[in-house]
Amino acid sequence: MNPPLPAVRLRVPTHEDAVAWHRVFADPEVMEFYGGKPAALSVYEELTARQRRHDAELGFCLWTMLDESGEVIGFTGAQPWQPAWGPVGEIEIGWRLGRRHWGKGYVTAAARETLERVRAAGVPGVVAMVRPGNERSIAVTRRLGMTPAETYPHPTLDESALCFRLPFGDAE
Repeated sequence: MNPPLPAVRLRVPTHEDAVAWHRVFADPEVMEFYGGKPAALSVYEELTARQRRHDAELGFCLWTMLDESGEVIGFTGAQPWQPAWGPVGEIEIGWRLGRRHWGKGYVTAAARETLERVRAAGVPGVVAMVRPGNERSIAVTRRLGMTPAETYPHPTLDESALCFRLPFGDAE
C-alpha cells in the first residue's frame, strides 16, 4: 500500500512568486533537464505573468505549489505547449520542485489536482514532454496514468523529447 500523499495547495502565481521560484530553482540538480543552470529572475517574472494570463483566459495555468506550512516549493499545472515543435496546439501538464522536497509525493498530489482542474475546464486530455533520463518525471507520468506516445526531435539537443499522453475521454 502506498503512503498517503502530502497536503499541497495550488494558487495562481503572484508577482512575488517569481522571486520564490527563482530561489527554489537555483539548484543545478533541479535544473538538470532545463538547461542545467539557474534561470535569471526575469525568466520567472515573465513566466508568472504569463501564468496569470493563462488562468484568466483558460481557467488553468502553472500554479504555485505550497506545502503544508504555506512555503513555496515549486509549481505544477498545465498550459498550452509553447514551442513551434512538438505537440503544437496541445495542453501540457508540467511540474518543477525544489530539491529538498523531492521524493515526498508533492508533485504527484499536485499533478492529480491539476488533472481534475483541467478536465473540469473542458480540456480533452493532456501531454507531458519529458527529456530522456528524467526518471523522476517519467515516474510521475506513470503514477498519473499517462502512457508513452510519440517522440519529437529536440531542435537544439542531440536527443528526442518523450511525449506522454492522457486522454480524458467523455468527461462530464
